[in-house]
Amino acid sequence: MNNLSDVIIEPILSEKSTSLREGGKYVFKVAKDATKYQIKDAVAKLFNVKVLSCTTMNVRGQVKRVRGAIGKTASWKKAIVRLAPGENIKVFEGI
Repeated sequence: MNNLSDVIIEPILSEKSTSLREGGKYVFKVAKDATKYQIKDAVAKLFNVKVLSCTTMNVRGQVKRVRGAIGKTASWKKAIVRLAPGENIKVFEGI
């Protein structure tokens, strides 16, 4: 991955991610082939913060049924990034 914005696809804004944010943890949807080191580096450079750790998980797609036809949602990768105490990402504030 050559570009930092290729690693981080979008932030995840949910009730659980909002409660994690109070503890200095931010949740992102990331590229499936991104490593923890690439994710830490991308967050640190894009938002000018110090990243302490990164936890990743693969989210499996769910089987959905629409009008009797069976389909499946896409699988994706989620990363939870923990920042140093006192650090925060300004973009998330006020959401």
